[in-house]
Amino acid sequence: MTRRTKIVCTIGPASDSEEMIRKLISAGMNVARVNFSHGTDEYHRTVIRRLKEIRKALDKPLAILQDLQGPKIRIGEIASGFVQLMPGQEFTLTADAHRV
Repeated sequence: MTRRTKIVCTIGPASDSEEMIRKLISAGMNVARVNFSHGTDEYHRTVIRRLKEIRKALDKPLAILQDLQGPKIRIGEIASGFVQLMPGQEFTLTADAHRV
């Protein structure tokens, strides 16, 4: 019978080593959770790269869950301070500062 539940482990400073990730996968981890509320972009890239390399080396299925902080606005400030929208007006909301 196939197990339908998943074992999710949060990967952080205490569990991000190759040795620990291998142990977690061997113990049954199906999903590696990376908490984007803490750490830098470079740290997250490194952890995700490591997870993918180990997943491939062990030939085991492993989902990577990228967890964001709850309701929080993740855009920069609007240069003019506000935008007044009119009916039918096109408006693009982007994280690309060069398109503003």
